[in-house]
Order: sequence, then C-alpha cells, then structure tokens
Amino acid sequence: MGAGHVHRLYIPGTSPVHRLPPQCKLVAHLAFVLVVVATPRERLWAFAAYAVLLAAVATVARIPYGLVLRRTMIEIPFVAFAVLMPFVATGPRTEFLGLQLSENGLWGAWNILAKGTLGVIASVLLAASTEPRLLLLGIERLRMPQLITQIAAFMLRYGDVVTAEMRRMKTARAARGFEARGLRDAGVLARSIGALFLRSYERGERVHLAMVSRGYEGRMPVLYDVTASPRQWSAASALPLAAALIAVAAWMSP
Repeated sequence: MGAGHVHRLYIPGTSPVHRLPPQCKLVAHLAFVLVVVATPRERLWAFAAYAVLLAAVATVARIPYGLVLRRTMIEIPFVAFAVLMPFVATGPRTEFLGLQLSENGLWGAWNILAKGTLGVIASVLLAASTEPRLLLLGIERLRMPQLITQIAAFMLRYGDVVTAEMRRMKTARAARGFEARGLRDAGVLARSIGALFLRSYERGERVHLAMVSRGYEGRMPVLYDVTASPRQWSAASALPLAAALIAVAAWMSP
C-alpha cells in the first residue's frame, strides 16, 4: 500500500508503542477488549486497574491524557441509553437524591459505561499510535481477505477527497446566497448530493484508469516492512496478559 498524508487521528512519534508492528497491536487490542468484557461488573477495582494499564500505555506512547479524554467523548451518543437504564429496568429499587432507581439498571448502566469507555480508550490509543495504512497492512498480515483491505484502503485515501468536494459545493451554494432554512430547501440539497455522487463516480473512474495505466493489478505496492519478531509479539502481549491476570483475580475474589 502506498504512502499518503498523515491521518488526523494519528500522532507521529517514535515511542516503543509506535514502533510495534500493527498486527501485534491489533491482536493485543482485541485480546484486551475481550478480557475487559469478560470481567464481572461487580468488581469495580478491576476496571480501575484496567484504566491504570491504559494510562501506562498512553504514558509510554507519549500521548497526552487530555487528548485521549477529548477523543473519548465520541462515545457519548452511544452510551446515552445507559443513563436511562436505572429508570426503566425492573427489580429491586433504591433511592438516590429522591429518585427511585433500579439496582439492576444501575449495575447495567455501570457495565456499559465502564466496559465501553475502556474499549474506546484502547481504540483511541491504537489509532493515535498507528497510521491507518499500517493498520490495513496489519489486518492483511492477519489473513484478512485482500479485497476487503483494498476497499478499506481506497475509502481511507479518498474519503477526505470527497469531503473536501462537499465543502467546496457548500461554499459555492453560500456564495450564491443559498441557506437551508427548512424542508422547502430539501430539493436543492438533494440535487447537490446527486451532483456529489456523479463527481465522485467520475473521479473514481479517472483514478482507476490512471492506476491501470501505471501497472496496477489489484494490489498496491507495499512500502513498509511490518514483519513482527517474537520479541515484538512478547512486548505487545504485556497489556492483555496483565489484564488477564486482573480478570482471573476478579473472578476468583469473593
């Protein structure tokens, strides 16, 4: 896969976390998330320990905590349902600030918030320490079908191009005095979407013809060596192994 611009989610660096091969980080991330999900929700201390592990990874990767917290806010719309669970769930109820809340709902909300937040933070650290094109190479190294990785690579490359085209069209509409005020303007926006689709389709054809003329045969050239050594696999396994020990202790504790 060829080189491209640096993605806005990636934070350039030379830390040990940055230098790990992408397939090692992907496997470590998946294993960590599975361990977190398998942890009993009642073991509050275990989730605090997981947070400490992720903080240690952020420290080693030299990724600012504030940046991680800001990016974690993306989960808010997806966990909003958890806030309603104490009010709508059945079972024994407890009083808090004059409100009657379901105990099962409180535990369920905590389960979603704790595990979801830890998973999002782990994903933020993965994205911040690994370039997207390297992630695709790592997925390919893990035997993901090549067709899927190629489609994802083109989406990554030209998603920003389509977005920039959409912004230019918006600027052009504003320059002509257009401002969407209600449903009566839906026709103009619908025509804009249609025009954007046609422009994107035509651009895709031109790009494909240009690539074929330069020898493209269904696979982008690989410019990076992502071979992983046993030592690198061992380093990447430190996080999920530490999390697994915490999970075992959580299951064994009364």
